[in-house]
Amino acid sequence: MSDTDVAPAVPADPPKATTSSRRRAWTVTVLLVVFMMINFADKSVLGLAADEIRADLGLSASEFGLASSAFFLLFSVAGAAVGLLADRIRPKWLLLGMALLWSVAQAPLAVGGGLAVLIASRVLLGAAEGPAFPVAQQATLSWFPNHRRNLPGALIVLGVTLGVLVAAPVLTWLIQHHGWRSAVAVMAVVGVVWALLWSRLGGEGPHGATTDERAEADSARTTGAGRRGTPYRRILATRTWIGATVAYFGTYWIIAFALVWLPSYLQDGLGYSSAGSTRVLMLVWGLSGVVVLGQAGLSGWLLRRGTASRWARGGLGGVLMLVGAAACLALPVSPAGVVTVVLLVAGFGLAGAMSTVAVTTVVEMAPADRRGGTLGIMNAVVTTAGLIAPTLVGHLVDTRGPAGYDSAVLITGALLLLGGAAAVTLIDPERDARRLSA
Repeated sequence: MSDTDVAPAVPADPPKATTSSRRRAWTVTVLLVVFMMINFADKSVLGLAADEIRADLGLSASEFGLASSAFFLLFSVAGAAVGLLADRIRPKWLLLGMALLWSVAQAPLAVGGGLAVLIASRVLLGAAEGPAFPVAQQATLSWFPNHRRNLPGALIVLGVTLGVLVAAPVLTWLIQHHGWRSAVAVMAVVGVVWALLWSRLGGEGPHGATTDERAEADSARTTGAGRRGTPYRRILATRTWIGATVAYFGTYWIIAFALVWLPSYLQDGLGYSSAGSTRVLMLVWGLSGVVVLGQAGLSGWLLRRGTASRWARGGLGGVLMLVGAAACLALPVSPAGVVTVVLLVAGFGLAGAMSTVAVTTVVEMAPADRRGGTLGIMNAVVTTAGLIAPTLVGHLVDTRGPAGYDSAVLITGALLLLGGAAAVTLIDPERDARRLSA
């Protein structure tokens, strides 16, 4: 494999961007930000309507946690499988298929049904949404050279925050005035509208794996001749991939906890009203968005000044996780009031930057024709947090009452501590890119 198969920090001869191509790049980026907003608005429905759903269907906390975890039953498997397909099939069509399937998955639940329909709907929705983040990142970053990827990559992550920020007040109003099924129905319709726009305006850019690279890699795999693609096992054994995956796992644990149980924690564990809970949620997701954009800007500035990606991305993201870990570990013993709010917002809001760090460092390291699969496998491992966290928190609440939330927050703090340490000590994409190209 030649050195040209690994994206350098600043390409020696990057394709010249015309005004038209720049406009197209940002059009695609905006569409994919909206794509991620829809993705996480879909996820947030159950958390926002937790009390209504439990009352309507007669569910215990453990049963509700199990139904929430069902979303992630096929989420990880689908993320890995479609990530591998993204190295062979144009991401445009994969993203279109995902969006349409989201709407199909939610339609039965919008009409009626009990626990069985709820679980089946969430399993299918999870399978359709599992590959969303890595494929969206792959499609977005294909429009930008490595040294310009921090902002678009961060914007895709910001779609997570914006999805919840926009969804929280809108879906809460729908749930309170028209029932929780109306919120599901609205999200199904929104998915179809996005798919129509993407079919006309979506596509891939010039900085991903080219058609020739894909054809050459496919030929090598099938005939044994010519250049062979780097085996995935070599990429997954790099310290960068391991460190990014461990750190990103902690971030996804926070996301799963926040989406499913944070509204209930605020109301049942900390005594906030519904309106107060919504305000704190907005603070958490708002800080997450600010941190994601701030990390992208600071990392980009450091990279342009010649700072190694190990520190500009991995070190910065790791430090933010460590601060979040300290906040979570202090939260259960903090006095009620302003201190509790500050620690909760910091603990749940600072770790989001690792989503961008994990993706951009892995894309920087991985050969172009292996990026989809590498991101997909990472996403599959990371999103097992979504399968574990809701069920574990539900079990702790059922067995320990409100004190179960404190235990869950301490577990979260420990995971963030491990993730931050992994990011700081293991991530070094420039070193691992050189080793893979040797």
